[in-house]
Amino acid sequence: MKYSQQIGIAAAIGLVICCFFPWSIVISKNLSISGFAAEGTSFGRPGLFHVIFCSAAVLFFAIPRIWAKRTNVFIGAINLAWAIRNYVLVSSCMLGECPEKQPALYAILGCAIVIQLMVLFPSMPVGERK
Repeated sequence: MKYSQQIGIAAAIGLVICCFFPWSIVISKNLSISGFAAEGTSFGRPGLFHVIFCSAAVLFFAIPRIWAKRTNVFIGAINLAWAIRNYVLVSSCMLGECPEKQPALYAILGCAIVIQLMVLFPSMPVGERK
């Protein structure tokens, strides 16, 4: 794909931005859970992992070397797995209380899928062997 690197960088930046928005809201306890603010739960800071791996993905998208593209496949897969884990963990019902899912939770999953697709289609020029 011609613009796979630019789309991947935009998706990684979008994922990091979505970490600052609320992912779910527990109305009965008046809790708003986001990537960096999950007080009242034992989730920690799940958005911090996304920030680290998205910054690495942006770096590897920008480097025009084959080793960077191969490493980025691994980085994208870990990021997608972490997004799936966060979606399942943050949106699941616990002790009879179901949180209200917010659009940022879906956007994080969507951005991670786009990143994974874009790392599978790097735009590398194919050279001829002598």
